[in-house]
Amino acid sequence: MFKARFLAYLSSEKNYSKRTVDSYFRDLKQFEGFLGGKENEDNLLKTDQDDVRSWIIQLMNDGCKATTVNRKLSSLRSFFHYLLKIEAISKDPTALINGPKKRKPLPVFMKESQMDLLLSQKKEGLTFEESRDFLIIEMFYLTGMRLAELISLRVQDVDFSRMLLKVHGKRNKERLIPFGKELEQSMKNYLELRKQQSVDSSTCFFVRTNGDPLYPSLVYRIVRRELAKVTTQTKRSPHVLRHTFATAMLNNDAELSVVKEILGHSSLTATEVYTHTTFEELKKVYKQAHPRA
Repeated sequence: MFKARFLAYLSSEKNYSKRTVDSYFRDLKQFEGFLGGKENEDNLLKTDQDDVRSWIIQLMNDGCKATTVNRKLSSLRSFFHYLLKIEAISKDPTALINGPKKRKPLPVFMKESQMDLLLSQKKEGLTFEESRDFLIIEMFYLTGMRLAELISLRVQDVDFSRMLLKVHGKRNKERLIPFGKELEQSMKNYLELRKQQSVDSSTCFFVRTNGDPLYPSLVYRIVRRELAKVTTQTKRSPHVLRHTFATAMLNNDAELSVVKEILGHSSLTATEVYTHTTFEELKKVYKQAHPRA
């Protein structure tokens, strides 16, 4: 009775689709079966927190993913909220229940050996576009800047005397990123070719052959094309190179706080995900190398 009224409520008052309502029905039916009362709704009314927790544990033991368990728990919450609303129960058994945490996917990154191979290409005799595209890869990998930051970089933001880049990040927050001799030489080569291309009047650092600024989809195409030379992985984007920068820094003993500042993260939490990435790589190497791993 209560299930039928709840499902009708979802359909008529909440305007949920038939597919969604059917999903709620299956979840409630599954929970009811777990309680041992396939046709007796009294068990649903007597549900307590231990019942809900035990069900979650069983779902996890059965191999359900955290997203699936949380969706089923959401169905249960909605049902008991409804029962509270119509005063069929006096206490919500799901009120203090937390679902399993979703495991965040680790950032995809390139291996240092792949980047070394890509950046070992000959830099002399390049056309303007070839020099620019090569520098774009270097800039992402050697500074960790975001796509929008690279596109908005201006000629005046490059300070060769102090070897610093001034980057305009999220919420227009400025930060300084140091660079080394390798990137310095590539930038100077590019600027010389840019002058020969007669597009030197633009304030944007990276430009097209007509002097107009770059746009996101063009940079994506450049990065995908260049990374395809050294990897077959499907994710090949500017953000992958940002992840690669952070991972390489931490793999080579950089302080987490330093990486945070260079990346422009507002808190260490966002940067800490890369420590998990480096640990996953460590485990992978261990399993491959140790005879009894």
